[in-house]
Amino acid sequence: MTETTPASSTTSATGETGAARAVPASAPGTSADAFPEDFLWGGAIAANQAEGAWQEGGKGWSLADINQFRGDIPLAKRGNKEMTSDRVRFHMEDTEGRYPKRQGIDFYHSFDEDLELLAGTGMNAFRTSISWARVFPEGDEQAPNEEALQYYDRLVDAILRHGMTPVLTLSHYEMPIALTQKYTGWYSREVIEFFERFGQVVLDRFADRVKHWIVINQINLITHESFNHLGVAADKVDDLASAKYQAVHNEMVSAARITRYGHQLGKDLQFGVMLCHTLADPISARPEDLFAATQQNQMQYFFSDVALRGAYPGYAWRHFRDRGITVEFGEGDERDLAEGTADLLTFSYYYTSAIDAESWEAGDYDGFRNPNLEASDWGWTKNPLGLRRALNEYWDRYQAPIMITENGLGAKDVLEADGSIHDDYRIEYLREHVRAMREAIQDGVDLRGWFPWGPIDIVSCSSSEMSKRYGFLYVDLDDAGKGSGRRIPKDSYAWYRRVIASGGARIE
Repeated sequence: MTETTPASSTTSATGETGAARAVPASAPGTSADAFPEDFLWGGAIAANQAEGAWQEGGKGWSLADINQFRGDIPLAKRGNKEMTSDRVRFHMEDTEGRYPKRQGIDFYHSFDEDLELLAGTGMNAFRTSISWARVFPEGDEQAPNEEALQYYDRLVDAILRHGMTPVLTLSHYEMPIALTQKYTGWYSREVIEFFERFGQVVLDRFADRVKHWIVINQINLITHESFNHLGVAADKVDDLASAKYQAVHNEMVSAARITRYGHQLGKDLQFGVMLCHTLADPISARPEDLFAATQQNQMQYFFSDVALRGAYPGYAWRHFRDRGITVEFGEGDERDLAEGTADLLTFSYYYTSAIDAESWEAGDYDGFRNPNLEASDWGWTKNPLGLRRALNEYWDRYQAPIMITENGLGAKDVLEADGSIHDDYRIEYLREHVRAMREAIQDGVDLRGWFPWGPIDIVSCSSSEMSKRYGFLYVDLDDAGKGSGRRIPKDSYAWYRRVIASGGARIE
């Protein structure tokens, strides 16, 4: 129904009266409960956290294969933020440590059954990644591993058969580890061409069936997950801070080349840049803190500014000068970035943080926990209103379609004696984020889809544990990899089914 201004007449600034004007048909907000009919209600995983089968099908070593689970160290120190060549060799030769991503949840063998269960929620989209190390085991081969491509043929066909739109990520912490040894990961310009070759092979194979692509997962996490992301061993470069930005520059150039190639393949192919939402609030109203938050956020926008606008912004060059960071452009890089811009913005949203001027100046970009927000067992704040704000800010900045490609609550779920899993805390978290999305759509944001992270429990990215669970489906495996592996629906499974069946109207 078309909305009109109240009353039968209006009064102008000059005092004249006239007939009320109808709200334009293009205005958002015609229904307080409505999501678009073609909205993608999905779920997202990554190959390295789910597939397992790390030595099957011709797969090579990937960066994720050396992510060790260490339950005896603090959460903040788990993960592979930085790594030396010696540590890489140690983990590859280690026979005592636990490396859960090598096992995953055996999705490599169980994907058809798992997808059938997930389809039971009514999900109409599914995001996963194509393991670079599975398709090009060493990374620099001329020809791909055909057995890997046949596996992904079966996987994509299964996603479609179960009524879901596939959304594929090309790089999700799955760089062949050989590229960190023979080369210097993304710091080496040779890797631009290696990844471009991988992307072209995958697009040639799947573009007829897959129309939605994310080239690089969470491209802005170069300080939080730098080795997992970039594969740059700290001992192989003289200036690690500059090396990280040089590496991500090379990554952005390669992503732009792949995007341009994809657009040449078909106008119906959509390519997204993906951020991890890390925009910070100022810790106080002090002017210095306000400006520190502005600067921090600019350097998070940097990655999407380049991908969506096709050039480095001035604030980035100022940041590099102030921090003594050097980034070198190769011949043709400017043209590649300008010609290979992304079609949509995608991002993960888990938490928000705050920052002060002192932390910014010291180069501590992790920030503080907002004292006004509750936090999960892993210290991640819960801020659904922040999602509405993020959606509005991204939309205002880019006017590009948006998908939320990760969102969720990691928690320690309990399998009851009767086989049930009551995860009301997850339902509450997700409900409020759906509400925030609904409000953002009413604000006029062009939101195309929502992909809760780990709709089936998978190995944690940052800590390599199973006990940090996100799923609607419980997987009976513990941190030691022991258990039946059985899949069991949680209470949130039925909740998500109701949400999807109602088009987002029923969220209670």
